[in-house]
Amino acid sequence: MGTIKTTNIETITGSGTLTLGQSGETVSIPTNTTLGASGTTITVPSGCTITNNGTQTGFGGVMTPAFLANIDPQQSVSNNTVTKAQMALEIIDTDGCYDNSTNYRFTPTTAGKYFVFCSIQAGTTVADTVRYAKLMLYKNNNTYQSSVFDSPDSTPDSKIILNISTIVDMNGSSDNVEVYGQIDVSSGTPRFEEGDKSSIFGAYKIIE
Repeated sequence: MGTIKTTNIETITGSGTLTLGQSGETVSIPTNTTLGASGTTITVPSGCTITNNGTQTGFGGVMTPAFLANIDPQQSVSNNTVTKAQMALEIIDTDGCYDNSTNYRFTPTTAGKYFVFCSIQAGTTVADTVRYAKLMLYKNNNTYQSSVFDSPDSTPDSKIILNISTIVDMNGSSDNVEVYGQIDVSSGTPRFEEGDKSSIFGAYKIIE
C-alpha cells in the first residue's frame, strides 16, 4: 500500500464526477485536503465508508443557533388582553441569541431558515372558566402565525394547550420572533401555566 501526498484532489478535466473509493473500502481524508473544484460532483459509492481525521467544512452545515425556553413560574395575565409570554427559564441557547430576561425574543445572528415552535397552556385560577384562548407567533412585532381555541357551545374548559410549529426565514441581524397569548375567562385570573414544559418556545436553524 502506497501513500499519495497532496492538498487538492480533482478530476482530470477539473469538473464532472469525482468518485471516492469503492464498495467495501474505507477512504480516509486527512487534514487540509480539498476535494474537487467548482463544478465537481463528489460521489461516495454504496458500501464505501469515508472517515475524517481532521476538520471538514462545507458539508451541510450545523443546526445552530438554537434555543429552548419555557415559562417558570406561571405568568398571570389580564383578561382578554394580548400579552407577551415571558419564557424566562432557558434550557438551551447555543449562541446567546435568546433574551430570557427583558424582551423574551429570539434574534439569531446567522441568516437562514429556522424551524420555530411554541406552545402555551392557557389556564385560570378557577376551574372550567377558559372560554377563549389564542397563541400568536410574532416576527418583527407582527403576527406571523396563530392558533385559536374557541369554546364550543359556550362551555368553558379548565386548561387549553395551543401549539404552533412553522418555518421562518431570518436575516441573521434584525429579524426576531416572540410569543404572545390571549385568554378570556368567565371567572378568576387567566394565566400561562408552567409545568410539564406545556408553555415552551424554541427554534433551530435548518441545514440548507
